[in-house]
Amino acid sequence: MTDAIESQLSALEKGNISLVESTNPKIHLAQKLLAELVGTYCVIFAGCGSVAVNKLYGGTITFPGVCVTWGLIVMAMIYALGHVSGAHFNPAVTVTSSLLGLFSFKEVPFYIVSQLLGSILASGTLALIMNVTPDAFFGTTPAGSSVQSFVVEIVITFILMFVISGASNDDRAIKKHGGIAVGMTIMLNVFVGGPISGASMNPARSIGPAIVLWKFKGIWAYVFGPIIGALIGGFAYKLLKPTDKSFRDISSRLSFKK
Repeated sequence: MTDAIESQLSALEKGNISLVESTNPKIHLAQKLLAELVGTYCVIFAGCGSVAVNKLYGGTITFPGVCVTWGLIVMAMIYALGHVSGAHFNPAVTVTSSLLGLFSFKEVPFYIVSQLLGSILASGTLALIMNVTPDAFFGTTPAGSSVQSFVVEIVITFILMFVISGASNDDRAIKKHGGIAVGMTIMLNVFVGGPISGASMNPARSIGPAIVLWKFKGIWAYVFGPIIGALIGGFAYKLLKPTDKSFRDISSRLSFKK
């Protein structure tokens, strides 16, 4: 053990490894996948559970209570697991992050499988402990047309990914407040989109209950809508980030003034 420490210190002195690498051990993919599975499970169990309880027990939680529950559980899981896996819990966020270069594309399929598995397990738990009737379905189904829900999902997921990009992914952001910003955004989106589409913003959130309770009405809107919205939101925010060209322009102007 002593020899290993001495070799690391020697490598550090020679510049072969960075101080960050020596103080922050690498997180293995298996640990990230477990974090995504557990985090998605908790999000779906609490969020969908509040929907089921509200329907089964005469609106005891109320619609505002459901909105707050979704926001709080996402915020809690971000702070609990964000430093492990990035706290995606959402295939749309995972795909967008990879296309923006913030996340390894090789890990995308594994993340998505973990998220779907977490959602299915949570939905199965809820179905097991509650007498879920068709009227108490805790998945997402269109209140009107599927096209209407599709558009709503695009818009609210755009807002969500835009906030994630600004509050959590941008190096200039105060990241300790990122969980609060994302949680509040989800809460507000559920207030607006909930009565229309169910405010999924997350393919895993819709697919899990649909598989467990075998109810797939309008499921395409909840798979493609969030992915399209997240892509637009992520790339829209990218336009606001400084580039190498902008830094060169600033430096050239400063040189000109001198």
